[in-house]
Amino acid sequence: MTAPAPVSATASAPVPVRADDTRISIWRRLAGHRSVVVGGALFLLVLTAALFAGWIAPYGPVATDTSRALQPPGWTHWMGTDQFGRDVLSRVIYGARPSLVMGMAPMLISSVIGTALGMVIGYYGRWTDLLMTRLVDIALAFPPILLALTVVAVLGPGLWSIALALGLSGIPFYIRMARGQVIQAKEAPFVLTAVAVGASDMRVMFRHIIYRVIPPILVMMTIHVAGAILAGAALSFLGLGIPPPSPEWGTMIQDGRKFIALSWWMAFFPGVALAVTVFATNLLGDGLRDVLDPRSKGEPIR
Repeated sequence: MTAPAPVSATASAPVPVRADDTRISIWRRLAGHRSVVVGGALFLLVLTAALFAGWIAPYGPVATDTSRALQPPGWTHWMGTDQFGRDVLSRVIYGARPSLVMGMAPMLISSVIGTALGMVIGYYGRWTDLLMTRLVDIALAFPPILLALTVVAVLGPGLWSIALALGLSGIPFYIRMARGQVIQAKEAPFVLTAVAVGASDMRVMFRHIIYRVIPPILVMMTIHVAGAILAGAALSFLGLGIPPPSPEWGTMIQDGRKFIALSWWMAFFPGVALAVTVFATNLLGDGLRDVLDPRSKGEPIR
């Protein structure tokens, strides 16, 4: 009788998954996701226009020519002119700069402060968690736009006043998100192992747990950018944004509202630019959620 062939130890041993392989897999999924590609391309287009407005815009954003006031779109001015003869296309391109600042700056302020506080609150718990949770609930009871209006009223109108106001109003949302992720992650076996071998609290939070917190925070950051851009445009529409004649989409829509029956293009094209930017960031956020958060599709978490 022939003896059975020995089983190779290497054949049955599980192959470890390297971190580099995981990163490559995520990048491939991002590159193959339609929402990420389309949303990212549109947002990159707006970002490029904002960064290189001086080379792209055909005219200066505040250059006036009263002899060409309220001209409809044509070959000379593709998006027409406003009541002072300023080129609407040039002002829309330059207006991307403050709009993106009002979207990105509040997101950075809220995400950094809110995520750090949420991780500390969720990790230590007890009376700190109870107290901060109640404070967050109180803050969330107020509409963010109302809180932003209050801050802007105290600091005065301006680009950075709006950015700070929107950033402060978004902190409670990041605290709640980070806290929930930390509460789930701190009971994971790899976290308990790190605590058992004597790792410090800071090392456990910002070396092990943070990788569970980052994916949903990234999704929230993209959605927050869209909301902050809309809120910033609303505040500028109310006259609390950048003072004229500097171009900003909300202010341009407010100016065009007065001439909507006569010169529709003054409000239409800034509104389209605002809608495309918000659509792009929301589309990018949806794609990131599908790729980075498997629970959004009901997939098991590995």
